[in-house]
Amino acid sequence: MLSALDSLDRKILRELIQDARISHLALSERVGLSATACARRVLQMEKAGIIKGYAANIDVNALGFPLTVIVHITLDRQNEDALARFETEIHKCPDVISCHLMSGADDYQVQVLACGMEDYERIHKQQLSRLPGVARLQSSFAMRTIVKRSISPAALIMIRPAGTQRRGK
Repeated sequence: MLSALDSLDRKILRELIQDARISHLALSERVGLSATACARRVLQMEKAGIIKGYAANIDVNALGFPLTVIVHITLDRQNEDALARFETEIHKCPDVISCHLMSGADDYQVQVLACGMEDYERIHKQQLSRLPGVARLQSSFAMRTIVKRSISPAALIMIRPAGTQRRGK
């Protein structure tokens, strides 16, 4: 596992975020390393689990999924068993693209893609409302996606070497 990311690792990550299909040679030229050294660093970050894989950035609207729904879910119980049952079952919902355990009033925030309102009604009735322990579902519909990133550029800048901490303001 990598103990810390240095400025070259962060440069590599920024380039891969922009173009995950870039060749090691082109990547090495952009970050100022030899192709071998660059490939070695990428491999180390893959082995450390920092780079989990490479994916295409899909335009879901072009595929016929213009409706993005954010669903806030509250469970009737918040004990470990109830959370575990819910989390096991949410993985089985094919229309769910993300699920986050939340602090605050709602227990989970789920993101769903749908072809339209009728499709979302089907997802709501056949998948989400049948999840174990669900007490309440509240849906919000995205009007437009403004920003979508896997990581913020600021987060890459803020990565510190291991053993150091950010100073408070």
